[in-house]
Amino acid sequence: MPPAHVLSPRVQPGVLITGWNLGALGVAAMLVEIGLMVGYLVGASRLRRRGRRWSPWRTTSFVAGTIVVVVALQSGLAAYDDRVFWAHVLQHILLMNIAPVLFVLAAPVTLAMQASTRPVQTRIVRLTHHPVVSTVSHPAAVTVNFYGTMLVYFLTPFYQWSLEHTLVHELVHLHLLVIGCLFWWLVVGTDPSRWHLSHPQKLAMLAAGIPVTAMLGLSLTGARTSIAPAFHTVGDIHVGGALMWVVGELTTLAIMSVVVLQWMRFEERQAVRADRIADAEEARLTLALAEVTGGLGSQQSGQAGPDPLT
Repeated sequence: MPPAHVLSPRVQPGVLITGWNLGALGVAAMLVEIGLMVGYLVGASRLRRRGRRWSPWRTTSFVAGTIVVVVALQSGLAAYDDRVFWAHVLQHILLMNIAPVLFVLAAPVTLAMQASTRPVQTRIVRLTHHPVVSTVSHPAAVTVNFYGTMLVYFLTPFYQWSLEHTLVHELVHLHLLVIGCLFWWLVVGTDPSRWHLSHPQKLAMLAAGIPVTAMLGLSLTGARTSIAPAFHTVGDIHVGGALMWVVGELTTLAIMSVVVLQWMRFEERQAVRADRIADAEEARLTLALAEVTGGLGSQQSGQAGPDPLT
């Protein structure tokens, strides 16, 4: 085995630019990715033709998410994912954290509902509330799956086994993307869901990952043997582990900051709404009191005694 300070093959810029994954699976995946993006653009265009506005930021977010997935799975980065561990870790981050956040911020389910016919809207609502979808998207199940995937994948022999079998490796990529979308859908998504989490619950989901990422980072950066000796050197594992640890913690802290900001704005809106309700109630009571007072005055005026001069 190479000494710990020796890294896996040096990443060549030329390969990153030209080393596209154009095998059968790569081309099929790219066609699906492009097809979904085109479907999103068609839905946004349909809303515009109906005179309804769809946020260009959401459209940009979905297109950017698609580009991130293409970079992760079909670009030259994928050419190194089974040879350079930090490249594999970067691919992992793109699929679990970056692309899913962009996708859920684009609100594709909301767009599909607004751009489709009533029967399709009904089917979408039924699908999002289907018992299977509700179970799979349950916050506890999603949290365990999201963080458990990281531990099982990188700290068991399954990692090397996936590198030895191309189809398994590609299915792992799909799993990372799906579980990433489910996780971030609950945390920052705006699409309809069976589960509506409070801001403290969202923060708890994010906080649960801090010790997991730290434990995984420590395990990889302190590893004395490679987790996949046939593919990566120990030094490469150390670099990839450090990248995963630092980026993972920074991502969590950044999203936690966003959730806290959303919480503060939510509380401000609730306070403003409460003040408006209180003001409206006070105005209603004042008006009612004025009407009662005015009525009593009229009655007293009508019941006054006869004029003594008559």
